[in-house]
Amino acid sequence: MNKINSILSLDREDMSDFERELFLKDLQRVTDEYFECENASLEVTRADDGFIVCVLFTARRIKNIKKPQ
Repeated sequence: MNKINSILSLDREDMSDFERELFLKDLQRVTDEYFECENASLEVTRADDGFIVCVLFTARRIKNIKKPQ
């Protein structure tokens, strides 16, 4: 792939449903460490300088994290 094609492939308007699902699944692993949560949703909006990415989820509680010693 030449340089122009690689630049254009990085600049898209939206994510596919598969990519959204994969991202939310990866993010779930991190959020599960801090929150008891479910029902995450993802909104991606085009902005002047790139994208605005908003992730929303409901959390039943915030987990206690013990500081490593």
